[in-house]
Amino acid sequence: MTDRRPELPPIEVAADVAAAAGMPDDLDANVLGPYQVPNPARRRRAGFVYFCGAALTALGIAAGLPPGMWVMVAGLVLIGAYHLVAGHQLKVTDGTALVAANRSTEFAVGHASAVLGFEGLLARPVWNVLVFSADDPPSRRGLVRVDGRTGEVLETYTEGVPPAL
Repeated sequence: MTDRRPELPPIEVAADVAAAAGMPDDLDANVLGPYQVPNPARRRRAGFVYFCGAALTALGIAAGLPPGMWVMVAGLVLIGAYHLVAGHQLKVTDGTALVAANRSTEFAVGHASAVLGFEGLLARPVWNVLVFSADDPPSRRGLVRVDGRTGEVLETYTEGVPPAL
């Protein structure tokens, strides 16, 4: 994305409304604070743990463990390498993905929801944004897929909302 807009403010429920509705503390942002999606780059830490396990196993082999343990060392190194390669840095937040989805649809977006998914063997992060038109009731809906590393819109699908039965 070339031009940056400020991120959308988080959805907030007033404390008195949350208390009146009996919202549990584990869902109340007034208690927990705003939710932030964990960065998939945390996988890299697991990769380093696997490498340390491989190194300790190799030291154990040097100290007298059976030589067949080299298979375990190779397995730990492969798993660690995969974690390093698949630990993509998530550079696009959910708010930025919502803005990109709003820009890529031909209708004004009202309600929207973003969910982070992973695509392919290397687990590339992709935001799947479900959007509805701003009219009441919504007449259009769509799915916009936004790359979690670059903010590029990968796919857009929109359709009319079928009438209720």
